[in-house]
Amino acid sequence: SGDAKDDKQDSDVLYTEAELQACVDKIELIDYHQTISVANGLKFHALNAGHVLGAAMFLLEMGGRTVLYTGDYSMEDDRHLMAAEIPNVKPDVLMVESTYGVQVHASRAERESRFTGTVERVVSRGGRCLIPVFALGRAQELLLILDEYWQDNPQLQSIPIWYASKLASRALRVYQTYANMMNARIRAQMDVGNPFAFRH
Repeated sequence: SGDAKDDKQDSDVLYTEAELQACVDKIELIDYHQTISVANGLKFHALNAGHVLGAAMFLLEMGGRTVLYTGDYSMEDDRHLMAAEIPNVKPDVLMVESTYGVQVHASRAERESRFTGTVERVVSRGGRCLIPVFALGRAQELLLILDEYWQDNPQLQSIPIWYASKLASRALRVYQTYANMMNARIRAQMDVGNPFAFRH
């Protein structure tokens, strides 16, 4: 019956809209390096994690001990973000995301060359590349790489680069607003123009 179906759908709901809003109402914004004291001597501050714009790792201190907690992080500058910060103290405990574990990645230059070379081969023979990426972070990185590559390769400039994501478009506005949190390369480019106003 209809009631049984509604009961089943209600039982699948993990939380209500009101519960979600109650959680959102508890969010407090903090800045990197801002020390927050909680209770019983526990304090923490956020450090740049270098993963996506605004990503943070947290250094917690209590009773003379320190814990560094982080999810995804990056230890190298990319096209727009600074590398993760290294705390000025050696933590007693490190809790870290470990998707890649001890895997060694190719250099950024090598990965970019492989990517742009593949895209060029496909579009030069009349093909199209559909690149599914996360709207925040990876999309901006790939657009910066492709825009620079197109600028350096005039034979490609008649081939348009499109991004079809409302979320990515909104994210670009956020990136433009918080350019001061980007690496030195992007900040220098912001002095003469908007590096996120893609030409191609």
